[in-house]
Amino acid sequence: MTVTDDVLLVHGGTPLEGEIRVRGAKNLVPKAMVAALLGSAPSRLRNVPDIRDVRVVRGLLQLHGVTVRPGEEPGELVMDPSHVESANVADIDAHAGSSRIPILFCGPLLHRLGHAFIPGLGGCDIGGRPIDFHFEVLRQFGATIEKRADGQYLEAPQRLRGTKIRLPYPSVGATEQVLLTAVLAEGVTELSNAAVEPEIEDLICVLQKMGAIIAMDTDRTIRITGVDSLGGYNHHALSDRLEAASWASAALATEGNIYVRGAQQRSMMTFLNTYRKVGGAFEIDDEGIRFWHPGGSLNAIALETDVHPGFQTDWQQPLVVALTQAAGLSIVHETVYESRLGFTSALNQMGAHIQLYRECLGGSDCRFGQRNFLHSAVVSGPTKLQGADLVIPDLRGGFSYLIAALAAQGTSRVHGIDLINRGYENFMDKLVELGAKVELPGKAAL
Repeated sequence: MTVTDDVLLVHGGTPLEGEIRVRGAKNLVPKAMVAALLGSAPSRLRNVPDIRDVRVVRGLLQLHGVTVRPGEEPGELVMDPSHVESANVADIDAHAGSSRIPILFCGPLLHRLGHAFIPGLGGCDIGGRPIDFHFEVLRQFGATIEKRADGQYLEAPQRLRGTKIRLPYPSVGATEQVLLTAVLAEGVTELSNAAVEPEIEDLICVLQKMGAIIAMDTDRTIRITGVDSLGGYNHHALSDRLEAASWASAALATEGNIYVRGAQQRSMMTFLNTYRKVGGAFEIDDEGIRFWHPGGSLNAIALETDVHPGFQTDWQQPLVVALTQAAGLSIVHETVYESRLGFTSALNQMGAHIQLYRECLGGSDCRFGQRNFLHSAVVSGPTKLQGADLVIPDLRGGFSYLIAALAAQGTSRVHGIDLINRGYENFMDKLVELGAKVELPGKAAL
C-alpha cells in the first residue's frame, strides 16, 4: 500500500483511561439515511455520528434533490425527499468513490425516478465483496441493467415486483438491498438465509415506522409485503457496538480502564462473553459499559468469527492485538472475510508471534477451507510490542494498528489515519481524552 501523508505519531506504553462516547452505528446510520429516499414526507434521524460514510451519503442525497439539514439536537439530521431528481454522473462519481453505500441507492431511486446510476465502488480491501449479486437481486425485482464505461445504469420499465430470493451467504449488504427494494415492490418478497444483525433489525424498525410491512422469522427468513407508499420516520439509531468493542480491546491491550458511554449490552453479548474469557473485566449500567484490565495474565482462547449472533468479524482484529498479550496459544478462525488476517504481518514486525494457516483451525470447516486463503491464525503470547512504521490497510485493521501502537514501547508512525474517520467519530479527540500520547508531525502534541 502507498504511504500517505496523513501520519500520526503514537508514543506507546501509557494505559488508556477515562470516558468516551459512541453514537449511532456506522453499519446502520448511512442505510437509514438512504431509506429516507423512499418516503413522501421528511424523516428525522437522531444519534448520528460525524463520520465520513455519513458525509458521503449526505452528499449523495443532496445531489438527488433531498434537503438535508441539522435537527434541533446535536447528532440529528432532518431529510426531506419531496423533490427527488436525477443527479449528474460526474457528481455522483466524485462523492461515491470511497464508499460502497451507493449500491443501496438503486432500489429507492428505481421506485422514485424509474432509473439509477451507480459508479465504480470503493470500500475496505478485506476480501471479496462482489456487487454482482446486488444487481442480480435487482433484476429479479424487474430492473434492467446496462453496464457502461463509467458504471452501471439501471431502469425499471414497470413497477418492481416482489420475488423469492435465497442468499448463498447471509450477507448484510445483500439483505439491506432486498429490504430497501422490496418495501415498495408489488406483492410479497421472501428472503431466506438473510442477515439478522442488530443493524438489520434497526433498519427494519426504520422502515416499519415509514409504513412498511416486514416480518422476521427465527430461521433467517424475512417476508416483506410491498405497500403503495411510505411516509417519513423519527428514529434514534442504535449505538455502534463495533466501535464500542474496539475501545474495549484498547483498554485490554494497554492495561487501561475505559468507560464507553452509549455501549449497549444486548447487541454486544457475544463479545462480552469472549472478553470475559480472555480475562477482561466489564461493568454495565444504564448509560454504558466500563471495560478494564483487572491485572494479572490474560488467557489464550480459541475464537471463530461468524455472522450474528456469532462473534463479529469486525470485533476480531482489535481483539487479536490484546491476544498478543495473553499467556499461551490463541487460535483465531476467520470465516467471514478471507483476507482479514493480513493485518497481522505488521503486528509481527512489532514483536508479535502470529502464524497464519490455510486450514480451518479451532472449529468447523468453513467456505474458505481448501481454497488457499490464509484465514486461520495462531497467536503466541505474551510478547512485548515495539513501536514501528505502520500503514493502515482498512478500517478495523487501522484501528487495530492504533491499539498496537498505543500498547507498544517506543514511538510508532501510523500512516493513513484518515481511513479511521470512516467509522470512528472524532477518534483523535477521544484518544486525547483517554490520555494517549499522540501528535501530528509538525504540530504540537495532542
